Amino acid sequence: MFIQTEATPNPQVLKFLPGREVYPQGSRDFRSAAEAEDSPLATDLFEIKGVERVYFGHDFITVGKRGDLDWSFLKAPILAAIMDQFTSERPLLRDAAAIDSGHSETVYEGDTAQVVAEIKDLLDTRIRPSVAQDGGDILFDRFEEATGVVYLHMKGACSGCPSSSATLKSGVENMLKHYVPEVTRVEQTL
Repeated sequence: MFIQTEATPNPQVLKFLPGREVYPQGSRDFRSAAEAEDSPLATDLFEIKGVERVYFGHDFITVGKRGDLDWSFLKAPILAAIMDQFTSERPLLRDAAAIDSGHSETVYEGDTAQVVAEIKDLLDTRIRPSVAQDGGDILFDRFEEATGVVYLHMKGACSGCPSSSATLKSGVENMLKHYVPEVTRVEQTL
């Protein structure tokens, strides 16, 4: 098994491509070892000193590290943990843990429902695929009709990335405002 690695725009995050599906329906973000308890792979990765975040995408895994550590010391044990996961064929999750579809479950009605559908469609077809190439994801949180503000949640390599604010404002906000005139601003939620 050959696992490719790629740098991401976030220097604290590395993207690992095992050459097969990782998390086929949605994504999963682990921000701590406690959150990783339902995943053997995420648990194994958090046991590596310096690993601070793990994210499963459709066909990739991103791993975030502590800022004072060098990737040259972390890369080999991370690759070993990922290889062990896929060669052992153990389940990625211990139970049927929730899958993140990428959208909040808030129900909108009338014209607002149409605006939110357009926002979600743009996110799914034009924005999220680009962001996934960098090892992350941008998820819809909510739309405030009164102000025109769209709230998005950044995950994976995008979370904490030095260029995430520029991506959010220059790229995502401009595209949403162009195609959905009701959008006045885009903000990040934590």
